[in-house]
Amino acid sequence: MSTPFSVRKEPAAVRPRPTFGPMHTAALVVGIVVGIGIVAFPPIVAASADNTWGLLGLWLAGGLISLLGALCYAELATARPHAGGEYHFLHQAFGPRLAFLFAWARITVIQTGSIAVAAFIVGDHLSKVLWLGPFSAGIYASLVVGGLTALNIAGTAPAKDAQTLFAATVVTGLALLAGLALATQSPAAASAGPALAPPGLAMIFVLLAYGGWNEAAYLSAEVRDPQRNILRSLVLALTVITLLYLLVNLAFVRVLGLEGLRAESAPAVTLAQRLIGDAGGIVVALLVSLAAVSTVNGSILTGVRACYALGNDFTGLRLLGRWHGPRNAPVNALLVQGLIALALVVFGTLTQGGMQAMVEYTSPVFWFFLALTALTLFRFRHRTASSPIYRVPGYPLVPLLFFAACLYMLHASVVFTGAGALLGVLMVLVGLPLYVWLQRRERLAGQK
Repeated sequence: MSTPFSVRKEPAAVRPRPTFGPMHTAALVVGIVVGIGIVAFPPIVAASADNTWGLLGLWLAGGLISLLGALCYAELATARPHAGGEYHFLHQAFGPRLAFLFAWARITVIQTGSIAVAAFIVGDHLSKVLWLGPFSAGIYASLVVGGLTALNIAGTAPAKDAQTLFAATVVTGLALLAGLALATQSPAAASAGPALAPPGLAMIFVLLAYGGWNEAAYLSAEVRDPQRNILRSLVLALTVITLLYLLVNLAFVRVLGLEGLRAESAPAVTLAQRLIGDAGGIVVALLVSLAAVSTVNGSILTGVRACYALGNDFTGLRLLGRWHGPRNAPVNALLVQGLIALALVVFGTLTQGGMQAMVEYTSPVFWFFLALTALTLFRFRHRTASSPIYRVPGYPLVPLLFFAACLYMLHASVVFTGAGALLGVLMVLVGLPLYVWLQRRERLAGQK
């Protein structure tokens, strides 16, 4: 008798193939994480720092918290490599209903909302270079989502290679800009007034800037030698990201001063204008746009894996679970994900909220399920007598600290968001009757 979440056996030719090496995986993580956060959030974070060392300490703390999460995810992904990533972990730990709600949330809220957020960032910045009218940002965002979805449909190999190129260009560009500032500019006045906001508020934005490293879990079935390379990729990626963030913030303070950084709305543009001249603003706009394009491409590539895994577990969604062998990609799932992301872009455009509306829509749901994923590690350790190949160092303290950070971010995302958050939660709840319907369909199919 067929039961819900009984995975169908597929021919090897249409299953995900292990094609990702450690450098490709690390490039994917870097490309997803390094986006608008590092150029938009430093003024907000600077308001919570009394001096330069305090500012750098906040960004370093964000990198360390992310590393705690990465260590936990490395154990989960190496012990249970699967294209479903977090969906697979939640299913094994807490059962099918919660896992289904997560996959539904990821398809309709978390990942598609994140794709729309990054696409609006591209639209906002390209509109400063070439304005296309009152819906300019939405037009650019739609083109980015459509174009990069088509790239991923063409195959995982071209999408993966493009991601490596995007990440390398963005990291090099930001590092060169920061290095130029540190090498040629005299230090700005270091004096500043006392902190204007609590450090806890700053950490909300710091951790948002580091968000996305968990996407590596969705490649665990496609990484060569995952027992070794997943941990290596995550540590390498977060090391590069943390060093880059520290370098960029140090450049901001050196050129603008801490007080000047607090007052800036676009510190990267001001930094480039002082270093390069009027053309600097256009250069930074294009660089930030490329960073956001990299985030969109990486989010499309990893986000669709949960949609594919869901299709494998329900006969009613089997079209989503088909893997195109020659392209090594879930083409049907990519089409569905792209259409939902485009719908969210239209929603954001019509509400005139754009990026802010998408952040409110996704944040509480994201942190809720990330906290639950952290708990799966305790569940698996309690159930399983055998030791995983890689074990989180400092267990149980490390996963407990990561879980506490997720709870704090969940609380903050509820407090600081508006109606968009309620819409995201309601969309998740819509998944409950859908799950009941699919479960009933599975039972009827099993009786035939």
